[in-house]
Amino acid sequence: MREHLVLAIAALAAAVTMVVVPPDGGYLTYIDVETLGCLFCVLAVANAFRYLGAFDRLAHAVIERLTTPRSVAMALVLTTGALSMVATNDLALIVMLPLSAITLVKAGWSHLVAIVFVMEGLAANLCGMVLPFGNPQNLYLYSYYALGLLEFLQVMTPLFVVSTVLVVGCTWLLTRGAHDAPATMEAASRMPLGRRRMLAYALLLVFAALAVMRVVPVWVSVLVTAAVLAYADRRALKAVDYPLLLTFVCFFVFAGNMARMPFLSEWLHGLVSVHGLLVSAGLSQVISNVPAAVLLSHFTADWPALLAGVNIGGAGTLVGSLASLITLQHFTSVRRVFPSLRDDQRLSTGYFLKLFTILNVTFLGTLLLVARLCGL
Repeated sequence: MREHLVLAIAALAAAVTMVVVPPDGGYLTYIDVETLGCLFCVLAVANAFRYLGAFDRLAHAVIERLTTPRSVAMALVLTTGALSMVATNDLALIVMLPLSAITLVKAGWSHLVAIVFVMEGLAANLCGMVLPFGNPQNLYLYSYYALGLLEFLQVMTPLFVVSTVLVVGCTWLLTRGAHDAPATMEAASRMPLGRRRMLAYALLLVFAALAVMRVVPVWVSVLVTAAVLAYADRRALKAVDYPLLLTFVCFFVFAGNMARMPFLSEWLHGLVSVHGLLVSAGLSQVISNVPAAVLLSHFTADWPALLAGVNIGGAGTLVGSLASLITLQHFTSVRRVFPSLRDDQRLSTGYFLKLFTILNVTFLGTLLLVARLCGL
């Protein structure tokens, strides 16, 4: 339950709605198989790169020549944002958070861990919004509304640019007092990456992207990805976040049943039609942005407002995005991994939550204002 809390909540929500709408043939129309297939491919290929050491190599290449606290913090945050565009926000954090903690603590800059973790969470949630496969809710909405890449980019690019400027600006300001003596970063021990595997995985990533953009049938991409990785690295297939895929199935059942409740359907349809941006961003704060996207998609044709709202809604509360919960989980483990830092108040959960709340609420309000100015 602790490890898969979101899945447990999604399953419970689906089960409750099944009491009101008993299972029937209509349930078969709930499941968006294309979204699940695309998500599987993206997660599997990202895992393959991770096990190959490509992400670690990239991160070390970015930071190992930097020696000042500010430059290292900036590199860690921006690398997280860049990875979230191609490896989903959750996986980007799983790769970067442990690396960030070790890098900062070994360099003697443990006082920056909370700042970097919060900014990495924001970068993963908000920088990944620019591409359909950067965030799970984007992948779903891109498939559900049969969007084209250009129309998707037209809506998300202004928000992405503002988000990136905010991430860079805040990271720069929050590390302005970090004038500690420069430290020499330890060079990463390098194992050969394997050019053939790198090329194969790169082609799989391109194949997955083509499937997302509906150039290649999703089922073909799934079969090719599964076949190649079953031969090249079965660990990548085993490490796919199958609980996340099952969580999507539960959300599909929950949202499909909710749409068949006339009283609720009429109320939500009217509310989202008038206040799509605010409702989607607000609901994300309560039930997280992925289920908010799945639920509200059944009640509105105004996909730009919904798409912007659930992405912006990744900022705000801890519940707004699963990525935020992952960030908190990794932060609370830092003092366990480094016992000598247990008395450092800047590594306390209270300090992290205070910093997280101030920055996330600021980002949420600013981006909502920008979205309004963009006519969403």
